Amino acid sequence: MTFLAQVQLIDAPDIKYDAITPVLIVLGAACVAVLFEAFLPKHQRWAAQVALTALALIASGAWTVVYASSDANTKQGVTTLSDAVAVDRPVIFLWITLLMLAFGSVLLIADRSVEPGGAFVADAAVRPGTVQDRAQASRTGMQTEVFPLTLFALSGMMVFVAANDLLTMFIALEVLSLPLYLMCGLARRRRLLSQEAAVKYFLLGAFASAFFLYGLALLYGYAGSVKLADIATATAGSDKSDTLLFAGFGLLVVGLLFKASVGPFHAWTPDVYQGAPTPITAFMAACTKVAAFGGILRVLTVAFERTNWEWRGVLWGVAVASMVIGAVLGLTQTDVKRMVAYSSVAHAGFLLIGSISLTEQGLSGTLFYLLAYGFTTVAVFGVISLVRNADGEATHLSQWAGLAKRSPVLAAVFTFLLLALAGIPLTSGFVGKFVVFAAAIQDGLAPLVVVALVASAVAAFFYLRVIVLMYFSEPAPDGPTVTVPGAFTTIAITIGAAVTLFLGVYPSFALDWAGAGGFVF
Repeated sequence: MTFLAQVQLIDAPDIKYDAITPVLIVLGAACVAVLFEAFLPKHQRWAAQVALTALALIASGAWTVVYASSDANTKQGVTTLSDAVAVDRPVIFLWITLLMLAFGSVLLIADRSVEPGGAFVADAAVRPGTVQDRAQASRTGMQTEVFPLTLFALSGMMVFVAANDLLTMFIALEVLSLPLYLMCGLARRRRLLSQEAAVKYFLLGAFASAFFLYGLALLYGYAGSVKLADIATATAGSDKSDTLLFAGFGLLVVGLLFKASVGPFHAWTPDVYQGAPTPITAFMAACTKVAAFGGILRVLTVAFERTNWEWRGVLWGVAVASMVIGAVLGLTQTDVKRMVAYSSVAHAGFLLIGSISLTEQGLSGTLFYLLAYGFTTVAVFGVISLVRNADGEATHLSQWAGLAKRSPVLAAVFTFLLLALAGIPLTSGFVGKFVVFAAAIQDGLAPLVVVALVASAVAAFFYLRVIVLMYFSEPAPDGPTVTVPGAFTTIAITIGAAVTLFLGVYPSFALDWAGAGGFVF
């Protein structure tokens, strides 16, 4: 009787369904997509999965926009599910960014015109160029399970940026990571390289998750809670040892920096970018970066802002290491996908500068940078997927020589995107770096900005090297060809390039939107 009486006293948590509906739409669509895989005939799955995925992303984005514009609570933000999830202005910005970038990535994933059957074919040969590979080249049986995996990963990303306690954040981290491990091994060509990339990503990701979980346990021992707000309260004054606090913080940050591919926790990045199917690389490079830095911003701002004097110097060193590693090692790469991977490591260092600023300008600047970098990256990998030879994608830089003579339009688009990554004016990359560096200078991080400017100048060299190679070198007689893109790939590249130009010329709209409010907890 006593037990029953106690059970009756437990109140069900208050759930604000209107705030979390965008996540529920994506997660529900992922579950329906699994049923499609189980019950639909194979020849009907591609059309059904593409339609379902596109509708889910559009519906989730539309709901987010309507909620943000009509609900007065979004000005201050709301918490729900026993304060495990917080929906505020930064989260809404990140959700819309994730949904838009995922839409562009799904277009690349769904395209079956660049390569017969697309980049995901169940019975592709282990090695390209073999008799088996040539016999199977015309098959069109795409592995459509990539669509529910994409939706599950996206739902994990959306929960990750909105998580208001570390346990919810860890669960979301696993939900977004496990599908990515599988998706990295689905490449039709370079099958051995793709499987090797998936195994490396899985093993290193498991270590990073263990670091995160161990840090979570130590912080629970320090604060007696996994909620970010309670950890912040404990840091203001606690009789427990600071060893628990800073050991837990260090381990937690290692897990977060791994997912954001911040050097020196970037070892997985070049191998996975090179080996994974290019559409999956685009999805990882854009969406995972947004999710990871969304989580980093919330953790540093909400839970550890009061102790920034102790940890900021360490993250200074990490940011410098990331920028130097990305810029210097990017110079030595001969594969274009690995070059972009090291570029992402350098950009992660720039983003970390904004993350440790801990000001409104730093928050809005980092959010804008994530939006700008994501669209440019999706378009870059869309272009890379079109340059092909008999063995599949031609990613060696020597094969890009004289590309402007074979396809001047594609070379011009790729040049514009590379200039955006380099931070040239009239591109979103320039504005993103400008606002992040300006926020850092206002917060007293001028020496770090000087290092960032030098790293940007060094990194610009390997972007310009590709441009010179395309325009001022003669194409080889047996060089690669440029595949005529299908409608999906054309739309993805066009949207990415157009947004890159728009944010470079008229950034105020996105900057105002990114700076509309802070985190709630």
